[in-house]
Amino acid sequence: MTRKSVWHPDVSRRRTLLRAATTLLAVSAVWGLSACDQISDMTRPKAGLKFNGVDITGATYAQKLKLKDFDGRMRDLSEFKGKVVFVFFGFTQCPDVCPTTMAELAELRRRLGSDGEKVQGVFVSVDPERDTPEVLKGYLTAMDPSFVGLTGSPDEIKAVAKEFKVFYQKVETPSGGYTIDHTAGSYIFDPQGQVRLFARYGMPIDQLTADVRQLLELPALGTTAH
Repeated sequence: MTRKSVWHPDVSRRRTLLRAATTLLAVSAVWGLSACDQISDMTRPKAGLKFNGVDITGATYAQKLKLKDFDGRMRDLSEFKGKVVFVFFGFTQCPDVCPTTMAELAELRRRLGSDGEKVQGVFVSVDPERDTPEVLKGYLTAMDPSFVGLTGSPDEIKAVAKEFKVFYQKVETPSGGYTIDHTAGSYIFDPQGQVRLFARYGMPIDQLTADVRQLLELPALGTTAH
C-alpha cells in the first residue's frame, strides 16, 4: 500500500487530492518550500542518535507557538521545557487522522510508564469556527487529560501554521458543510525545547516510542553531557 502523503492525510477524501495538490502549489509559492521539502533540507545525520522519524534538528521554523488553551489561558511552547512535546495541527471533526494520532500519543504515554508524564501532547485546532473551547476540551480530555488544546482567531492560527510550515484548507462537502485537508504529522520537541523530529502520520508506534525514549535520555535542562 502506498504511504499517505503528508499533504493529503484523509484517504476517505481521495477525490480532493488533485484540488489539494493544486492549492498546495499556490501556497508553496507564498510560503516557500512545502513542509516535506523543508524537512528534507534540514535532515542531517546526528552522532550517536538514529531516529525513525524525520530528523529536523536545527530547523529555523517551528520556533514559536503562542495561543490560548480551552480554558482561556495563554500558552507558550517555552512552558513545556523539560518534556518531550508533540505539536499536532488538526480539527475535532476529522474522521480518522486526528483521532488516530492523538489516541496513539495517549498509548505512547501509557507505554512509557512513569516517563509518560514527561511527554506533552499539544493539539492546535485549524477549525476555530467549530472547535469552540468547550468542544476542544471535551475531545482531548476524553483521550488523555494531560493533552492541551490550543485555538485562536483565524488570523492567529494562520500565523502559527505558517511558522510551522503547516498546510490546511477548508473543503466544501456535497451536504453543504465542510471538512479540512491538512498536514498529517507531528512536530516533536526535545526536553530543551528544540524541535527535533517530524513524525509522519502512520509511523509505527514502536518506532515512535523508541524515538521518544532517545529524546528523554538527552541531558536535562541546565546540565551538560560529560
